[in-house]
Formats: sequence, structure tokens, C-alpha cells
Amino acid sequence: MSHQARFNALADWLNSAITGPERFTLSYNAEASDFIRFNHAKVRQAGHVQQASVQFKLIDNGRHADLSLTLSGDEAVDRQRLAQALDQLRETLTLLPEDPYLLLNDDAWHSTNVQDAPLPDSAYVAERIAQLSEGLDLVGIYAAGPIYRGFASSNGAMGWHQANSFNFDWSLFHENGQAVKANYAGHEWSDETFARRLELAREQLTFLGQPSHTLAPGQYRAYLAPAALEEIVGMLCWGGFSAQSLADKTSPLQRLYDGQATLNPLVSVDEQVTGSLSPAFSGEGYPRSDLSLIDEGAAKDRLIDSRSAAEYGLAANGAGWGESPSALSMNGGSLALDDVLKELGTGLYISNLWYLNFSDRTAGRITGMTRFATFWVEDGKIKAPVSTMRFDDSIFSLLGGSLEQLTTERELILSASTYSQRQTASNLLPGALVSRLTLTL
Repeated sequence: MSHQARFNALADWLNSAITGPERFTLSYNAEASDFIRFNHAKVRQAGHVQQASVQFKLIDNGRHADLSLTLSGDEAVDRQRLAQALDQLRETLTLLPEDPYLLLNDDAWHSTNVQDAPLPDSAYVAERIAQLSEGLDLVGIYAAGPIYRGFASSNGAMGWHQANSFNFDWSLFHENGQAVKANYAGHEWSDETFARRLELAREQLTFLGQPSHTLAPGQYRAYLAPAALEEIVGMLCWGGFSAQSLADKTSPLQRLYDGQATLNPLVSVDEQVTGSLSPAFSGEGYPRSDLSLIDEGAAKDRLIDSRSAAEYGLAANGAGWGESPSALSMNGGSLALDDVLKELGTGLYISNLWYLNFSDRTAGRITGMTRFATFWVEDGKIKAPVSTMRFDDSIFSLLGGSLEQLTTERELILSASTYSQRQTASNLLPGALVSRLTLTL
């Protein structure tokens, strides 16, 4: 029996089991994933994980309670577990008060999206990685396979989502302990694209053996590769687009949404659900559609879950818990990747950032450290690696007055998190050339 058929059978049984004013929502999460771990460019561990679970919410007269269940794949056993969960939740509801911010979707919507483009054989990918990285100290993990999401409710809503994807997250280590970090992810594997990514990392690795270039604190021209820009954009997702955070004035993009500031007109950011790994419905039972979060530097839509909608009188638009983007897409610009060093001229080439945090959240100020392959560039040529430095700068500068260009080519960066299960979150980002980045130490 397919995953979808198993889920439908559980939802049908629940519809027949609830009584009186009871209502339910049922969310389904499953995967069939290959995991391959590499060390010194050789396969050190390989495995396959198949798992499925449901999140079951029972509602009765404004009271609600949840239970998560791991499924066995045996229809009779899973139905029995669900029946036991129903009894347990009924007992729990008698102890709970009514929730004033409970807002259920009464629409009987239907959504089906199956992205089942065939993935490459994992054995082939492992062999290809080993061949191209022979002689390198490559460390990484490859994860691939279909991810399934489903939603059903007693109101007749039904959603199904399947997305096939792969994600290879790796680093190349120099004998001195320095490293170049890289990633290749997507829906369709390309030998040519992977070889190009690996060759770029190999080229950067050769510079890590040179003496470091020392920089004094100050402002420097810089290029932020997509992985570095993702860390900055990721900080903005900590409430930046959240209706709740904007309402209580804690959003790092508060000034943008209040109309007190703008970003560079080059900056357009969408929640691009269409074609992404993320399902077109939320775990709360609201359909999701594409949203324009920032349009040519100006604030547009915000992410609204059901609780924010109930509290502030808004219309829920399918945002998940935390009201953070799960399929963020930033428009590219006109800078060709081959011209990055030439356009940078003299300054910093930053591949990655880490340890980011807010230094002044409401002002949109972010601090963090450079990481892995950061290079000093002179006259369009890499001269030397740069030791780890701390930066502290404003998003309204980095993506505002200091932003000069964005790259035409964008990189799809999938969540590498496998905590509990593989995730569906993604960022599609260009690289960014900025006229100044403030280094503090």
C-alpha cells in the first residue's frame, strides 16, 4: 500500500470514529532516505531510513490536544494505535480550558502535488563523488530520497505532497586544518554541475596553504557567496516576516514594514511555494500560495499563522509555527559568476559565515564570524586566506545602501537538518557584492 493510501485509510477511520461536536486534524510525515557518509573521499557509512508518523489533534468545543504517533506500516496496528490515541486525547480534553486563539479552517480544500522526478542511484553518486575527489580529504554526507507530507481534517480538507530531492553537504580539508565548505542539492542530479562545484572548492583549497593576510578592523568591500548570504537571510527569518513579531514590534525588519526604511531595489524576496520541496498546505490546515515578502526593496506580505490571525484579526495564509519562510527565494541580479572577482576588485571574498546573532534586533543589526574559505582579493585575484574575523553590520546597509550587485546564477540550499526527519525547507539565493562590510575584530 502506498503512503498516500495508508494516510487516506487512517483519515477515513477517524472520520467514522469521532462523535458529536468532536473535530480532528491529522498531519502525515514520512520519508524513504539514503544516507552516505564520506571521510577522506571514501564511503565510511551507508544506510537507508524508512519512517512515517502522524500528528493527531482532537478538538471539542474550543479545547484541543495533540499526540504524535510513529506508524508501523501495518494498517491494523496503526489503526489500533490511532484508536488508543483518540481515547487518550478525549480524556485529556476534559482537563483543558478553551483556547481563545484557536482558529480552525472550515474549508474543504483539496491539494495534490507529486514531484517524483527519478533520483540517481545512490551507488552511482557515491562512486562519482569518490572518483572526482580522489586524493582530497573530503568529508561530507549525502542524503536523498522522497519526502511525503499529508493533511486531513474532519471538515473534508485533504492535502498530499511528495518531493524527491538530494542534498550533498561536504568540506575539503587542507593539511593545515583549514577547510572549504560546499553544497550541492536539488531535484535532478547533474554530473557537470557537481564537477563544477567540486572544482571551485578544489581551487579555493589551494589558497588555504598560503600565509594568512591580516586585516585591521574597519570597513571593506566584500562579496558574499550564496552560503554566506543564507546565514544573513536566515537571521531575518527569525521573526522578520512574522505577523506576531511585527505586531509586538520585535521584528528585525520592523523599520521596513513600518515604512521607515527601505532596502536596495535589487532586493525582491518571495515565499515561493510553487515548485519547492515545501507542501502547499500547513500543518494547521491552511492552503499556502506564493507570497511577495519584499518587492524591489519595499515590504509587502507577512507570514500569518492561525493564532496570529485570531489575535490580530488577520487572514491566515498558511504560515507554520514561528511564521518563518520555508521556501524562500531571492531574485538574482546581473553579475555573472565568472565576473565576481573582477567586479570585487580589492576586498573580501566570503564563502561562509557562522555564529550569527542580533547585536541590535530592532535596528536590524547582525553580528557573526567569517568561516572556512574567506580570501583577500587584490585587483580581481585571490591573494591569500584571511583569518577568522567578526563582523557587525546592519541589514539595511548590507541589503540596502551598500548592496551593489547580485549574481545572475542562484544556488538552491536545502536544509541539511535530519533531526527527527529530513526537512523540506529551502533557500534559493544569489551571491551579493557589497561596497562595505564592517569588521569589528
